[in-house]
Amino acid sequence: MELAGALGFDLLSMEKRLQGLEKKLLMEAGETPAVVYEMKKQVDSFREKLESVEHLSWLGLFKDLSDETHKPSPFYHKRTLHKTRKECEKVREKFVQMSSLEVSDQVRQYLKTPTFDNWQWEDAEIMVLLQVMYTDLEFIPTFDIEPELLQHFLFEVYRRYNNIPFHNFKHCFCVTQMMYGLIWLTDLRSKMDSIDLMIMLTSAVCHDLDHTGYNNAYQINARTELALRYNDISPLENHHCAVAFEILEKAESNIFRNLSVDQYKRIREGIIKCILATDMTRHNEILIKFKSILPTFDFTNKDHKDVLMMILIKVSDISNEARPMEVAEPWLDCLLQEFYNQSDVEKLEGLPVTPFMDRDKVTKPSSQTGFIRFVLLPLFMELANLFPCLEQHIIDPVRKALDYYTEMEKALEREKQNRALTEKIVKSSDTCGGGHSSTDSQSDAEALKADV
Repeated sequence: MELAGALGFDLLSMEKRLQGLEKKLLMEAGETPAVVYEMKKQVDSFREKLESVEHLSWLGLFKDLSDETHKPSPFYHKRTLHKTRKECEKVREKFVQMSSLEVSDQVRQYLKTPTFDNWQWEDAEIMVLLQVMYTDLEFIPTFDIEPELLQHFLFEVYRRYNNIPFHNFKHCFCVTQMMYGLIWLTDLRSKMDSIDLMIMLTSAVCHDLDHTGYNNAYQINARTELALRYNDISPLENHHCAVAFEILEKAESNIFRNLSVDQYKRIREGIIKCILATDMTRHNEILIKFKSILPTFDFTNKDHKDVLMMILIKVSDISNEARPMEVAEPWLDCLLQEFYNQSDVEKLEGLPVTPFMDRDKVTKPSSQTGFIRFVLLPLFMELANLFPCLEQHIIDPVRKALDYYTEMEKALEREKQNRALTEKIVKSSDTCGGGHSSTDSQSDAEALKADV
């Protein structure tokens, strides 16, 4: 309705006039003429069209960019793993409708920041935002990419991300958006060539293609097809790469088809290297290598740049806690849902249960405090040693997240102790002559009161 008003249409007024006309004709003619039914049908159709495009925010007029929290409600247990044709076509139609619209400068600038809120955007809109990234980094003229090719590539990527709680298309977008933000924040355009930037952005887009929600440990322990195919060596990451190049092998979605053989070879090698770097079992190996080259880091040294590119995709991949809490915390809920799903299956199948995924042992804060302290912060701080400007953008928010979850963990521990104390008091009061004196009960009650 807002869009209708902005375009100069008053649907309510049109409806009232039509109702009045219908009533008058009915009184005079004794029945409603076919022409009125046709007019009603056209008004309803017009209303439907307007309402279906009201979310188009590319002029910066209708998208609510306020601080309102947009929490996800993914009922993944009620959805098929792979997207249905109907689901894909519906999103594709919206994407095609929106792809030619101009994205506002406000949105374009917001897209370059780590504070970007992904929860406010639908999948079709996300594809347009990804298109903006390729456009604003000038990849389209530099690599001679036809707009239709890019659109088809992005749609195929969307189609090959599955309906799972965390490693889905929105996660793909968040990782890509953080990579895009880091490119602008660190002014990498003046330090690295366009092919390197293309490698990093496209690696982020493709890094979790066809993820099924079960990690490498599960793949290996369950002896899945992926584990057998890749000999237990980064089965998921190898699969993500394979799916990416399966998409790129198709003429209609190969955004690199106008490149030279040497350029394509370099891009393929770089994308494989970046996506394989997202296997967390290689975390220490890559971080140690980066730390060793930092004192003499040289942007003209290919080996140095390769390691930096791996570090940048690793940072982007696990960067949720660098975002505002109202954006990051729903992502943690999604991740835990996926973790718990896996541990439940591991128990059912008699496989080793991944400790940090066990719903009986892991809490929301306990899952984060150690991860932030021993994985996130050391990684982010090393990157900030090369780019000091990142301190305020990604390290300060992560420190705040650590404080937040540390306090939550303490609160849960106090609640646990209070519950145990309450049960002890109730049990002792129900036991007559059981050896627990009234003095003991009174002191327990006082301790509970003091703790509260």
